[in-house]
Amino acid sequence: MSTVIRLRREGTRNRPFYRIVVADKARARDGKFIELLGSYDPVGKNQESPLKLDRVEYWISKGARATDTVKTLIKKAKKKAPAVAVA
Repeated sequence: MSTVIRLRREGTRNRPFYRIVVADKARARDGKFIELLGSYDPVGKNQESPLKLDRVEYWISKGARATDTVKTLIKKAKKKAPAVAVA
């Protein structure tokens, strides 16, 4: 089973809202998914994208591939995340 981390479109016409999900590559864009990792609101005033970075890293380590847009969102989320002190 080939997995991919991608956007799942929700919302209404002219008011899109996306969920970042892990899904089987063969499934439809808005079809069944394995796990919900976060959300993205491109139109909202608050541009914070809550994203579970630990789960993203887990799925990437298991072989899931992220789409180009999701890669950009992950990169932005990592910049905003507070640096974890290494002891």
